[in-house]
Amino acid sequence: MATDILDTLEATIRARRSADPSTSYVAKLTHKGRAKIAQKLGEEAVEAAIAAVQDDRAGLTGEAADLIFHLLVLLADMGLTLDDVRAELARREGVSGIDEKASRPT
Repeated sequence: MATDILDTLEATIRARRSADPSTSYVAKLTHKGRAKIAQKLGEEAVEAAIAAVQDDRAGLTGEAADLIFHLLVLLADMGLTLDDVRAELARREGVSGIDEKASRPT
């Protein structure tokens, strides 16, 4: 079975978190703290939304990759994995989005 690129990326991010911040973007971002990681994630989300509104398919593809990358960095910082996200998506399978949202605590 071929390794999924997201699983490979997740493993690379986890390995680089403790690297030298002068040679690793992941280590540099991790060193700056969770708030900075979250800020970068937000910036990438906005850039992805702008590319979509501008009907820029290539731009959206690149921004989506950046968004997923930064999400994986944030998940790693929180001690969460793609498997945690997969489990949540599986839990929601077959549940109406409206019903799922209504079931969340306010």
